[in-house]
Amino acid sequence: MGLNIQIVIDSRQPHQLADWWAETLQWEVEPQDAGFIRSMIDQGFATEDQTMLHRGNLVWKDGAAIRPPEEIDAKAPSRRLLFQSGEEEKVVKNRVHWDVNLAGRDKDQVRAELEARGATFLWTARQGPHSWHTMADPEGNEFCIS
Repeated sequence: MGLNIQIVIDSRQPHQLADWWAETLQWEVEPQDAGFIRSMIDQGFATEDQTMLHRGNLVWKDGAAIRPPEEIDAKAPSRRLLFQSGEEEKVVKNRVHWDVNLAGRDKDQVRAELEARGATFLWTARQGPHSWHTMADPEGNEFCIS
Protein backbone atom coordinates (compact mmCIF):
# COMPACT_ATOMS: atom_id res chain seq x y z
CA MET A 1 0.00 0.00 0.00
CA GLY A 2 1.34 3.42 -0.96
CA LEU A 3 1.77 6.27 1.47
CA ASN A 4 -0.05 9.58 1.49
CA ILE A 5 1.86 12.83 1.05
CA GLN A 6 1.63 16.34 2.36
CA ILE A 7 3.80 19.02 0.78
CA VAL A 8 4.61 21.97 3.03
CA ILE A 9 5.32 25.41 1.62
CA ASP A 10 6.82 28.18 3.75
CA SER A 11 4.90 31.38 3.14
CA ARG A 12 4.84 34.96 4.36
CA GLN A 13 1.02 34.97 4.10
CA PRO A 14 -0.11 31.35 4.33
CA HIS A 15 -3.86 31.99 4.21
CA GLN A 16 -3.68 34.22 1.15
CA LEU A 17 -1.36 31.81 -0.67
CA ALA A 18 -3.58 28.84 0.23
CA ASP A 19 -6.55 30.73 -1.23
CA TRP A 20 -4.57 31.47 -4.40
CA TRP A 21 -3.47 27.86 -4.90
CA ALA A 22 -6.93 26.48 -4.06
CA GLU A 23 -8.39 28.62 -6.84
CA THR A 24 -5.55 27.74 -9.23
CA LEU A 25 -5.86 23.97 -8.71
CA GLN A 26 -9.65 24.01 -8.25
CA TRP A 27 -9.10 22.55 -4.79
CA GLU A 28 -10.63 23.69 -1.51
CA VAL A 29 -9.18 25.34 1.55
CA GLU A 30 -9.38 22.93 4.46
CA PRO A 31 -11.90 24.25 6.99
CA GLN A 32 -10.64 25.17 10.45
CA ASP A 33 -12.85 24.62 13.48
CA ALA A 34 -13.30 27.96 15.26
CA GLY A 35 -14.98 26.26 18.23
CA PHE A 36 -11.99 23.97 18.71
CA ILE A 37 -9.55 26.87 18.35
CA ARG A 38 -11.52 28.91 20.90
CA SER A 39 -11.56 25.94 23.32
CA MET A 40 -7.75 25.61 23.02
CA ILE A 41 -7.43 29.28 23.99
CA ASP A 42 -9.92 28.94 26.86
CA GLN A 43 -8.03 25.91 28.22
CA GLY A 44 -4.68 27.69 28.03
CA PHE A 45 -3.20 25.51 25.26
CA ALA A 46 -3.08 28.45 22.82
CA THR A 47 -3.17 32.22 22.91
CA GLU A 48 -5.15 34.81 20.97
CA ASP A 49 -2.00 35.95 19.17
CA GLN A 50 -1.71 32.48 17.59
CA THR A 51 -5.01 33.09 15.80
CA MET A 52 -6.44 35.56 13.33
CA LEU A 53 -9.62 36.24 11.41
CA HIS A 54 -9.47 35.23 7.76
CA ARG A 55 -12.53 35.80 5.60
CA GLY A 56 -14.50 36.31 8.81
CA ASN A 57 -13.45 32.98 10.36
CA LEU A 58 -11.22 32.35 13.38
CA VAL A 59 -8.18 30.37 12.15
CA TRP A 60 -4.70 29.40 13.31
CA LYS A 61 -2.46 32.24 12.13
CA ASP A 62 0.51 30.11 11.12
CA GLY A 63 -1.04 27.77 8.58
CA ALA A 64 -3.68 26.87 6.05
CA ALA A 65 -4.06 23.71 3.98
CA ILE A 66 -5.76 22.83 0.72
CA ARG A 67 -7.03 19.52 -0.64
CA PRO A 68 -8.83 18.23 -3.72
CA PRO A 69 -12.60 18.68 -3.24
CA GLU A 70 -13.20 14.93 -3.17
CA GLU A 71 -10.81 14.64 -0.20
CA ILE A 72 -11.95 17.65 1.82
CA ASP A 73 -13.73 15.49 4.44
CA ALA A 74 -11.19 12.65 4.49
CA LYS A 75 -9.59 11.87 7.87
CA ALA A 76 -6.30 11.04 6.10
CA PRO A 77 -6.24 12.78 2.71
CA SER A 78 -3.84 11.32 0.18
CA ARG A 79 -2.98 14.76 -1.22
CA ARG A 80 -2.60 17.92 0.85
CA LEU A 81 -0.65 21.16 0.50
CA LEU A 82 0.08 22.96 3.77
CA PHE A 83 1.11 26.61 3.69
CA GLN A 84 2.92 27.51 6.92
CA SER A 85 4.40 30.75 8.17
CA GLY A 86 7.96 31.45 7.16
CA GLU A 87 9.35 34.90 7.84
CA GLU A 88 12.16 34.98 5.31
CA GLU A 89 11.45 35.87 1.70
CA LYS A 90 12.32 33.44 -1.07
CA VAL A 91 15.71 34.41 -2.53
CA VAL A 92 16.89 31.51 -4.72
CA LYS A 93 15.37 29.02 -7.14
CA ASN A 94 13.24 26.29 -5.58
CA ARG A 95 14.92 22.90 -5.27
CA VAL A 96 11.46 21.36 -5.63
CA HIS A 97 8.57 22.68 -7.68
CA TRP A 98 5.33 21.28 -9.00
CA ASP A 99 4.01 20.88 -12.52
CA VAL A 100 0.38 21.72 -13.06
CA ASN A 101 -1.18 19.51 -15.73
CA LEU A 102 -3.73 21.64 -17.56
CA ALA A 103 -5.77 18.63 -18.77
CA GLY A 104 -5.82 19.92 -22.34
CA ARG A 105 -6.44 23.61 -21.60
CA ASP A 106 -4.43 26.11 -23.64
CA LYS A 107 -1.30 26.96 -21.64
CA ASP A 108 -1.10 30.52 -23.04
CA GLN A 109 -4.67 31.22 -21.93
CA VAL A 110 -4.00 29.75 -18.47
CA ARG A 111 -0.76 31.75 -18.29
CA ALA A 112 -2.71 34.98 -18.91
CA GLU A 113 -5.33 34.00 -16.29
CA LEU A 114 -2.63 33.26 -13.70
CA GLU A 115 -0.78 36.51 -14.44
CA ALA A 116 -4.06 38.42 -13.96
CA ARG A 117 -4.32 36.81 -10.50
CA GLY A 118 -0.76 37.70 -9.43
CA ALA A 119 1.50 35.02 -10.92
CA THR A 120 4.65 35.96 -12.83
CA PHE A 121 5.72 34.41 -16.13
CA LEU A 122 9.40 33.36 -15.95
CA TRP A 123 10.20 31.49 -19.19
CA THR A 124 9.03 28.94 -21.74
CA ALA A 125 10.95 25.70 -22.28
CA ARG A 126 10.69 22.83 -24.69
CA GLN A 127 11.83 19.22 -24.79
CA GLY A 128 11.06 17.54 -28.09
CA PRO A 129 7.39 18.11 -28.88
CA HIS A 130 6.53 19.02 -25.28
CA SER A 131 6.63 22.64 -24.08
CA TRP A 132 5.70 24.37 -20.83
CA HIS A 133 5.69 27.75 -19.14
CA THR A 134 7.57 28.22 -15.90
CA MET A 135 5.73 30.64 -13.62
CA ALA A 136 6.04 31.98 -10.07
CA ASP A 137 3.13 32.26 -7.64
CA PRO A 138 2.49 35.57 -5.80
CA GLU A 139 5.27 34.76 -3.29
CA GLY A 140 7.80 33.74 -5.96
CA ASN A 141 7.54 29.91 -5.75
CA GLU A 142 8.23 28.39 -9.17
CA PHE A 143 5.81 26.02 -10.87
CA CYS A 144 5.27 24.86 -14.43
CA ILE A 145 2.09 24.65 -16.48
CA SER A 146 1.68 22.30 -19.42
